[in-house]
Amino acid sequence: MLCALQFAYEGQSFEENFETLQALLEQTPQNSISLAPELCLSAYSYDKMEEAAEFTTTILPKLAKLSVGKTYGLTLIEKIDTKYVNNFKLFHHGKLIYTQSKAKLFTLGEEEHYFSAGNIEEINFVEINGIKIAVLICFELRFPSLWEKIKGADLILIPAYWGKLRKKHFEVLTTALAIANQAYVLCANSADESMAKSSAIISPLGDVTSDDNHNLIMHTFDFHEIKKIRRYLDIGLTHNAANGSI
Repeated sequence: MLCALQFAYEGQSFEENFETLQALLEQTPQNSISLAPELCLSAYSYDKMEEAAEFTTTILPKLAKLSVGKTYGLTLIEKIDTKYVNNFKLFHHGKLIYTQSKAKLFTLGEEEHYFSAGNIEEINFVEINGIKIAVLICFELRFPSLWEKIKGADLILIPAYWGKLRKKHFEVLTTALAIANQAYVLCANSADESMAKSSAIISPLGDVTSDDNHNLIMHTFDFHEIKKIRRYLDIGLTHNAANGSI
């Protein structure tokens, strides 16, 4: 089962946001893959960067524990040497298994003044139970070169803090990404007042499961759908050896 978490967190304390995340993850099935919105514990706390980074350090063991029996991802503010980074973390069965820094910073949000950009070469695949997973963080969704880089993924995760003024862009781009890469797209966006919501699970055929009025959206991941479209609409993507659904 794929699960998109969609909740408001701007203006809440870091601990309150952690409690919200915990409550939602407790509702997700065993062996599911879930995604939380971008910076869902801290939001873009430019006036509290040091505090947010310290909170990340202290909360990491609890975040890992939340993944016992399941998998989930989120992004966090971390301090590396003297610089702050927006790091995606993927937890699986109680362990941190993958980290990726946001490489394309959103200049309209002045991210470049507060964060150090990650290296595009860090954008790689991580495999879980035969599922090839890739990640694009919010603004990175807009770069065709990154779509090419993650070609061949079976599941693409998009944690986002995407404004409602460009809601249509988010919906069109995530659906097009699923169709172009013949993959599932799991996107989780903030439900804060100024945000687009539009969290969704999108199939390789472009079918969208989404609901702006719910904070947990779920849909089955079916490997046969990926294999079928890659076999009958062959654009050069390989079929993964795994089978079945989650």
